[in-house]
Amino acid sequence: MKKLLFIFTLITVSISGFSQVSFTPQSIGTVHSDRAVVDMNNDFLDDVVSVSTTNIQIFYQQPDGSFVETNIVTSPADNTPSWSLAAADYDGNGYTDLLYGGGNGVTFMRANNTGTAYTEISFPEFVFSQRSNFVDINNDGNLDAFVCHDVEPNVYYLNDGDGNLTFYQGGIGDYPSGGHYGSVWIDFDNDGDMDMFNAKCGGGPERSADELHENDGSGVFTEIGAASGLEDSMQTWSSAWADYDNDGDMDVFVGNSTDPFQHKLEINNGDGTFSDISASTGINVMEDTGIENCTYDVNNDGYADIISNGNVLLNNGDLTFTLVENVLPSNNGGFGDLNNDGFLDAFTGSTIYMNDANDNHWITVNTIGVESNRNGIGARLEVVSDLGAQIREVRSGEGFRLMSTLNSHFGLGTDTEIATLTITWPSGIVDVLENVEVDQVITVEEGSTILGLSDDLVSNLIMYPNPTSTVLNLSSIEGFDAASYSIFDVQGKRVKHASLKENTIDVSALANGSYFLKVSDAFNTKTQKFIKK
Repeated sequence: MKKLLFIFTLITVSISGFSQVSFTPQSIGTVHSDRAVVDMNNDFLDDVVSVSTTNIQIFYQQPDGSFVETNIVTSPADNTPSWSLAAADYDGNGYTDLLYGGGNGVTFMRANNTGTAYTEISFPEFVFSQRSNFVDINNDGNLDAFVCHDVEPNVYYLNDGDGNLTFYQGGIGDYPSGGHYGSVWIDFDNDGDMDMFNAKCGGGPERSADELHENDGSGVFTEIGAASGLEDSMQTWSSAWADYDNDGDMDVFVGNSTDPFQHKLEINNGDGTFSDISASTGINVMEDTGIENCTYDVNNDGYADIISNGNVLLNNGDLTFTLVENVLPSNNGGFGDLNNDGFLDAFTGSTIYMNDANDNHWITVNTIGVESNRNGIGARLEVVSDLGAQIREVRSGEGFRLMSTLNSHFGLGTDTEIATLTITWPSGIVDVLENVEVDQVITVEEGSTILGLSDDLVSNLIMYPNPTSTVLNLSSIEGFDAASYSIFDVQGKRVKHASLKENTIDVSALANGSYFLKVSDAFNTKTQKFIKK
C-alpha cells in the first residue's frame, strides 16, 4: 500500500450569471484501463478503480481526501472491460462486484466477504458487449445484470438470490443484427419499476432505431419507442436521463454520435409520450458529436446539467442550457465525489478532475436496501426544498463505457433546509425524513423511518365510500398542481402509484384490508386511511 503525491493544474471557466464551473486536474497512479468511480468497500466514499486481466487496482478514498492504493491479483479474466464496466454488490455481502463487458463475452468479478479477493466467473456465450448495467430486472429483490449486444439480441443474467447468475437472451431488445449500444434503466412512467431505454447505432434505419422498453413490474417488457415518440434513427451510443424541468418525471437528452444529426432533448409529457423541445433549449450550440453523455448537477444549483463528450450544458432552470466547452476530457470520465466535499468530480486517464466548488448547498444520500437489493439500485429519491422538488434514481451503468457513483447527489443552490427527503425503494417501501440539514452525507437503510403517514392525516380528502370495494371518490383536488397519488399498506409498502388526473381512483385490484391514500405535489401532501372490502 502507498499514499500518493499529486500535481495540480487549474482549469477555470467563468460564466456571467452562473455558479462557478472549474476543475483542477490531479494525477493519480492508475496503471490499467481506467473504468470506475464507485465505493468498493462499503464505507460510502467513492474510490477509483482500474483493471487488467489479472489485477484490480483500487485507490480507496480516505476520510481526509487522500487515497490508499491496493492491488488485488485475480485469476485471468476471460474477458476484460474493453467496452464497458458496471459495478454493484450483486450478492449482498457488503462489497462491490464488477461486470466486464468485453468484445467476445462477459466476465464477473465477485468480491469475497472481506473485499480482499475476487472470484472470476466467465460465461461461455459470445457477446459483443456494449453498455452493461446491474439492475433488478424482475423486481424480486436481487440484482441482475444486463448487457447490450452489438450484433445479436441483448443478453441478461438473472440472480437466484444466492448470487448465482443464469444467462438469458432476448425479450429486451431483440433486433436480430443488434445495434444495441447504450442501455440505461429508468422509471420513465413513475410506476415504481425500472424500464429500459436503448440508444442504438448501426447501419440502416431499423438497426439504428432507439427503443423504449416498458416494464410491467414482473420482468415482462413491451417495446414502445414509436408510441412514446422516442424512436428515431439518429446514430447514438448513449443518452442522459434526468428531470430537467423538476416536474416529477424523467426527461431525456439523446446524444448524437455522427453528423449530420443534431442532439435531442425530449420532455416527458407524463402520459407515456415525449415531446422534442431541442430547438428552444440551446443544446445544439454544442456541435461536437461523440459517444459519452450523462447528467449530474455539477454546479449544485438544483438543476440537472448535461455532460456531453467533455462539454457541460448548464441547466438554466427554464429548459434552456448554456454551453461550457471542453472543461473535461472528451470521454467525460466517471463521476463521483472524490474529496467528500459535496461536489462531483470526474476521473479518467490517470487523472482526477476535482470540482473547485462554489457556495451552493448540497446533500448526498447513501442507500442500503433490506428487502430491495443492498445498493438500493432502482430506488427513487425526492428532495423538497424552497427550490421545489428534485428527483434522482440509483443506477448502475450510465453513459457508454464508464461506471460512476452509486450515491445520490442533490445540489440545493442557496436553500439551507430540506423540508422532506423521500425514498421509494424497489420493494415499494417508502422512507421519509423531514427537516433535513444541508451540506452533509447521510445514509438511509430501507424501512428505517417507516413512512410517517399519520403526520399528514386529514378527514376531508375521501368523501365516499369508505369502506369501499371498487373506487375512492375524492372531495376535491383543488390546491394541488400536477398531483400524484400513492396507496400504502399498513406496513408502509407502496402498492399503487400514478398521476392524479381525476377525482376517482380504482382500487378494485387491492386485497381486502386497511390502506393509506397519499395525494401530493411539490408543496402539499394529504393522507387519509381507508378500508378495502
